[in-house]
Amino acid sequence: MSGDEDLLARAASHGLRLHPDSVRRNDAGLDFRVAFAVDVHGRQWVLRVPRRPDVVDGVAQEQAILAFASRHLLVAVPDWHVVADDLVAYPVLPGRPGLTIEGEQATWHLDPASPRYAEDLGRLLAALHDAPLDEARELGIEVRSPDEVRESWANDVALVSAEFDVDPGLEGRLAAWLDDDGLWPEETVFTHGELYPAHVLIDDDDAVTGVLDWTTARGDDPARDFMYQHAFAPPEAFAATTRAYTEAGGQPGERLGERCAALMAAGPVGYGLFALTTGRDEHRAAAQAQLRAA
Repeated sequence: MSGDEDLLARAASHGLRLHPDSVRRNDAGLDFRVAFAVDVHGRQWVLRVPRRPDVVDGVAQEQAILAFASRHLLVAVPDWHVVADDLVAYPVLPGRPGLTIEGEQATWHLDPASPRYAEDLGRLLAALHDAPLDEARELGIEVRSPDEVRESWANDVALVSAEFDVDPGLEGRLAAWLDDDGLWPEETVFTHGELYPAHVLIDDDDAVTGVLDWTTARGDDPARDFMYQHAFAPPEAFAATTRAYTEAGGQPGERLGERCAALMAAGPVGYGLFALTTGRDEHRAAAQAQLRAA
């Protein structure tokens, strides 16, 4: 059975009848194989097939996160209609991603300097970070305290340093980050965790219409939701985002730009952890290359 035939059979087993010639694949995701298809009624669907058993374990957590996010955000989030160990499916959300990635090819559908996107992102983050953590805890969503955020990163850095050959310059930067009290949050908020343009949907005017892929959402450092805008957008656009965030009631805290830069620099540590989780040689090799090239 071909990959498309298997996907069609999985969907049919959950009552979702798809047109065979409508399937389009995007296998760039690390946790899920993703496809898009049209059902017999003409409705467009997103289909996600878990790559590993540990991904299945997180599906219930992500379902709780989506229910929580949908209550507190005005933009669209995935509304799962099929939730099973072998398939997650939901109707396509309005808008288009600001960035798409096919293999190693990244295609921008958004000007990183866009004022409309920068301001909408700031307002989105203010609403996201204002979501009540007590409610999140009651739903079983992970919520870390400021001390737990720092301790978790310290443990992750130690584990990756023990398993990989890490560039001395990166080791020094990570050590300085862990030791600097000013680069850590005074309070934690509900965060998405991977809020970069591939996960943000926009319309033709660059207005934000929806947010995808909530697998890493939890109570954590608010800077993790600013770091991609800090990395990809010009300074004036990042300033517009923080200004809109503050005007909407958000509190960015001190040294936000430095905190964002520190989190981005620690990105190879996260990939190293992913490689250790999967146990796959290709991910371990790619993580090693990132950790030595940093």
